[in-house]
Amino acid sequence: MVDSKSALKIKQLISVFIIIMTLGTCIGLFETNERESQIAKFEVKKEIETTKEEKVEIARTTSNERNVKVTSRSEVNRTAKENTPAQAVVKYVKIEEIKISRDMDLTKRTGVSKEDFNKLMQNLKVDTSGFFKRNSNKIYDLCEQYEINEIFFCGLIAAESGWNISSNHRNANNYISMMSNGKLIKYASESEGLEAATKLLHNRYLTPGGSCYCGKTLAGVQRRFCPNSSTWVGLVFGCMKQVIK
Repeated sequence: MVDSKSALKIKQLISVFIIIMTLGTCIGLFETNERESQIAKFEVKKEIETTKEEKVEIARTTSNERNVKVTSRSEVNRTAKENTPAQAVVKYVKIEEIKISRDMDLTKRTGVSKEDFNKLMQNLKVDTSGFFKRNSNKIYDLCEQYEINEIFFCGLIAAESGWNISSNHRNANNYISMMSNGKLIKYASESEGLEAATKLLHNRYLTPGGSCYCGKTLAGVQRRFCPNSSTWVGLVFGCMKQVIK
């Protein structure tokens, strides 16, 4: 009987021990899982915080780069503006400052503005036909294009055609006596005749290498333009003085 009771107690103790061991294992597993869960949550939280920090840093870096680019571009623009030379200011002489002489270079412009040249032509009292006043813009532009002194060109026209523009020159639109086979060459309009005259003077008489080039002065032009006249230089220069009188 004693043995049976002892055996029962032993079995009970073993059962209790097994229960305790089972409970201990369960508790251990629960604590382990809980700890692992907390660790996992911490890692996730850390990762989220790191990601946020990275995003903030990326945003900050991008913003800085953008600011640097804007600043750099502004600096470049400002530097470019500072280093861009101002447009050359053309300085014109006044009408009363125009200078002429018998030995002047006929390819040098007067230096007056187009506006002032127009005023000069409008106030030209000897222009009885209104030819110079009517063609002042054209004369200025052609002289600029073909490098001819405006006062010389007007004086030459007056010397060859007269201030009133003689009928034969007027009908031919030929104002500096350009000839072919002993006759005045005819042009379709005043504008065409004026351009033909400036082009001829530039290409043949006032440019080194031109077929009639003998110098850029009145005397040089006279040698081939009117070789048999001893008064041509004085006549042209006298008309030039009348222009700026």
